[in-house]
Amino acid sequence: MSTAVSPDLRRIWRGARVPLALLLLIVIIALAIVLSRGEQTSGEFDPGSYEPRGSHALAHLLEQEGVQIRAAHSLAEAREAADGGTLLITNPQLVPANGLADLRRRVAHLVLVAPGSMSLGMAAPTVSSAGTGEVRTLQPGCTVGAAVSAGSVTLGGRHYRTDDKTARACYRDDGDPTFVQLADRTGTVTVLGSAEAFTNDQIAKEGNAAFGMRLLGDHRQLVWYVPSTEDPALDGEKKPFVDLIPPGWRYGALTAGIAIVLFALWRARRLGPVVREPLPVVVRSAETAEGRARLYRRGGATGHAAETLREAARTRLRKRLGLPRDAGPPAVVETVSARTGRAPNEVGAVLYGPPPSDEAALVRLADELDAVEREVERS
Repeated sequence: MSTAVSPDLRRIWRGARVPLALLLLIVIIALAIVLSRGEQTSGEFDPGSYEPRGSHALAHLLEQEGVQIRAAHSLAEAREAADGGTLLITNPQLVPANGLADLRRRVAHLVLVAPGSMSLGMAAPTVSSAGTGEVRTLQPGCTVGAAVSAGSVTLGGRHYRTDDKTARACYRDDGDPTFVQLADRTGTVTVLGSAEAFTNDQIAKEGNAAFGMRLLGDHRQLVWYVPSTEDPALDGEKKPFVDLIPPGWRYGALTAGIAIVLFALWRARRLGPVVREPLPVVVRSAETAEGRARLYRRGGATGHAAETLREAARTRLRKRLGLPRDAGPPAVVETVSARTGRAPNEVGAVLYGPPPSDEAALVRLADELDAVEREVERS
């Protein structure tokens, strides 16, 4: 007799409560860490981002020196914050041309990171692009205060050239500078080929920290503008819901999903062959027969009950008469008729006849089967 080996709900809960408690503890700790760190942002060159490509480390150093930093992520925010001082734009290509010209007039020092031809035409028309190169450690080779005090800096990326005799070019790579600074009566414009020196993972290398602090800390107020494609000033489209979720939370959800799948595979029961075990209690055969009989009676299955009785009787008769198990009806009927003296048609009607029509006929059939078996035993 086979018994079920699948765990019930209580056993499942006992086995899963410890891993679930650990998972809940991890979630609580993660939430506590996120809440304790306060409001943070993410993204490349963002002053509030702690990611390797973020710029929180440089922003923190500038604030310690007394520089007031205002972060902006849209043209409207940048216009509102720009009032003299320094304005850093990390991706000028995403700023509308008229917006860039307006911002240029509002600040004393405009710093552009890797601007394209259109951006240069609005903010520094005497400067043009001269290709791109590898970001690496470069020497200043000029007299700009920020470059002289910093020395070697991680720069490169876009190269520029200018015909302006008053412009100062620094950090040349294959002859073309990656740093150009111009000054006129409206203020100063600085063009950088890349902002690798401002990132969290590069700020402690070479003279990057000194370069960023001298370049961006020349005024007490710094507007740090990180443009994005979701700025309403560009297309007026609303930001998709998925983009509103910080990348860290998306990565955390993906990691948690992978962990749950691995945990499910680890805890899943491997299905194998049926395990045969002894019954915990002994059930008498009479009780089993009575239970099956009640089921047959409840279902009105007199024909099925009659066939069950006949098959059991035929099996016992074959064994007593020495007939093989696969002996057919003719052999069984002939042998039983010869041993009991009954007519073959009478024996065939008892052992292989039609099913009884009601319970009374079923009882009569059972009595006749018993009589045939007793006659075979006496003969």
